[in-house]
Amino acid sequence: MIRTAIYPGTFDPITLGHVDVVRRGMKLFDRVVIGVADNPGKGPMFDVETRLHMVRETFAGEESVEAVRFSGLLVDLAHQQQASAILRGLRAASDFEYEFQMATMNRRLDERIETAFVMAREDYTFVSSRFIREISAMGGDVRELVPEVVMGFLHKHQESLQR
Repeated sequence: MIRTAIYPGTFDPITLGHVDVVRRGMKLFDRVVIGVADNPGKGPMFDVETRLHMVRETFAGEESVEAVRFSGLLVDLAHQQQASAILRGLRAASDFEYEFQMATMNRRLDERIETAFVMAREDYTFVSSRFIREISAMGGDVRELVPEVVMGFLHKHQESLQR
């Protein structure tokens, strides 16, 4: 039986912290499905198709990793993908309370789906998509915090703001 985990998020944009969580998940699961949330209410910088593209390019060549678009309940995506677990990364103790609440609610919705937490590498404990967006918008250098494919999209976005 293939052990599949869902790694959900907006990935706006994907960061090296996200990549680290997926790589750690690949050690625990046979297949990791990255669920890119289509949540326009969050006001993402990039549309869902662009975010999907960035994620897919980041993991091109990784047969055990795929990315799908989703909206709605995470447990429904888990059912669709025949996943037995939800993969989540923890950067700091402050993440734990929110993640604990989410894991508890997801277990309430379907007790067969477990949540697996992995600790972020120390290098990435401070990295968030929000910081990447803000720093990039102000002209800061984020090259060491995001996959190479993301840089092109950040530059295009910054140029569009300057017009």
